[in-house]
Amino acid sequence: MSPEEWTYLVVLLISIPIGFLFKKAGPGLKRWGAAAVGLGLTLFTCGPHTLHSLVTILGTWALIQAQPCSCHALALAWTFSYLLFFRALSLLGLPTPTPFTNAVQLLLTLKLVSLASEVQDLHVAQRKEMASGFSKGPSLGLLPDVPSLMETLSYSYCYVGIMTGPFFRYRTYLDWLEQPFPGAVPSLRPLLRRAWPAPLFGLLFLLSSHLFPLEAVREDAFYARPLPARLFYMIPVFFAFRMRFYVAWIAAECGCIAAGFGAYPVAAKARAGGGPTLQCPPPSSPEKAASTEYDYETIRNIDCYGTDFCVRVRDGMRYWNMTVQWWLAQYIYKSAPARSYVFRSAWTMLLSAYWHGLHPGYYLSFLTIPLCLAAEGRLESAFRGRLSPRGQKAWDWVHWFLKMRAYDYMCMGFVLLSLGETLRYWASIYFCIHVLALVALGLGLALGGGSPSRRKTTPPATSLASGKLREE
Repeated sequence: MSPEEWTYLVVLLISIPIGFLFKKAGPGLKRWGAAAVGLGLTLFTCGPHTLHSLVTILGTWALIQAQPCSCHALALAWTFSYLLFFRALSLLGLPTPTPFTNAVQLLLTLKLVSLASEVQDLHVAQRKEMASGFSKGPSLGLLPDVPSLMETLSYSYCYVGIMTGPFFRYRTYLDWLEQPFPGAVPSLRPLLRRAWPAPLFGLLFLLSSHLFPLEAVREDAFYARPLPARLFYMIPVFFAFRMRFYVAWIAAECGCIAAGFGAYPVAAKARAGGGPTLQCPPPSSPEKAASTEYDYETIRNIDCYGTDFCVRVRDGMRYWNMTVQWWLAQYIYKSAPARSYVFRSAWTMLLSAYWHGLHPGYYLSFLTIPLCLAAEGRLESAFRGRLSPRGQKAWDWVHWFLKMRAYDYMCMGFVLLSLGETLRYWASIYFCIHVLALVALGLGLALGGGSPSRRKTTPPATSLASGKLREE
């Protein structure tokens, strides 16, 4: 592990005891205490580069105050434009930010765009009330009022997920501050249930990254190995990549759980990133709060089992970095300049690659996903519905195997980063996933398979043992 990775791990681990300290605090102490801890961590890890986050916050707040009726699009344009400037600092001869500054900036971009969207929704709802002449009851997820500058700063610098996620909306943050009877919200047991696999994943990460180091792929000797060895190598590389993020995101979720952050009654049917989908009145007494069943789905960022054992490429995206996937679906996919599922996905993947950074490997990997989505959708539509139940089960096993190999393949671009090194590795295995996807797409089209958004075949299994997954 690099020194930066150790720092990330320390920040994640100290967030857990801090969470227990804040859990039963009042709204004021939660707001300003959590912001002070987050700002302290930012200053410690980013130093003077903290100025970038402050400029981004002030710019977004100014746009919200000036144009509340259209601030979502303006905030998206502003924060994404600042990301370009932020990443071009070295080209401009300015000091290069630390990796921690980049992490803070990424999460802050998501939060500020979401905040602007929530303010815009509030403004639209208020205008409708004025036009209709009567006041409606509180709407699900709607803000009570436009946050002030200090409230915006406290949300932006809240220590929860400040460098690693999970992403959360301002409404989720407010619900935590105003949580009734926080002592009745369970923390320790849910935390232990969530945390138990993390040490195992950590050991597997250390072992796999030691036995199959990524640096080997950058050496000329690697390409003298036989084709099967080169093909196989991407499997442990992606395995180590997954284990690393499993540990980080589980630890981040545990920090939230310790503070009771993102806890909602099960009856609210909360979604990762978005929060409750059903109106659920808060408990009116400590007794009712103690008898209420809660979950932490709002801040759930990774479904390890779903990621590894779901059948389709499309489902793999659902279970990975779940709160960010919700953000992309809500704020990018829905407003994409196309109606086709594949083209909307391509637009979303393009902006996701840009959000991650300017390295060509991100774009090569993310823009391979729409091709895989189109290929699996067409071929599945043409074939799977015509098979017997046993044939569909065999199909799902083959589909799962190919899905994992596709993610192995795309991961190489994500970790190698450079154009030359990514293309060199892919060329050494003859661009096999691209070729396979094109062949599958052509075969599906030839056999009359429908587009992914209009499939009418028998729905595929969510996973190879779908009963073990949580119900969504």
